[in-house]
Amino acid sequence: MTRTRTQFGLTTLAIGTLLFCLGAYFTFAAVQGDFGIFRRVQIEAEITTLQDELTAIQAEVAELRNKTRRMSDSYLDLELLDQQARDILGLMRADEIIIR
Repeated sequence: MTRTRTQFGLTTLAIGTLLFCLGAYFTFAAVQGDFGIFRRVQIEAEITTLQDELTAIQAEVAELRNKTRRMSDSYLDLELLDQQARDILGLMRADEIIIR
């Protein structure tokens, strides 16, 4: 049983088309897929944003820890206490005038 040129050409064409489609699929998946190049760039940008947010939150936590220590029983900062009473409670001295 011998193959004719037409059968051999169609088989080669079918295999070539199949290989091309597989290559195109894997290339698309490498660029656009869940683990592709575009997703990696997006994740790296998100990491940068979250690291900046973490730095800001850590600075805020450090500031609040400092204020908490300054308002504790063992160490009382009278200026901070006065400032907090004015800001939060709306207190003022009898000889002060408030302009809004």
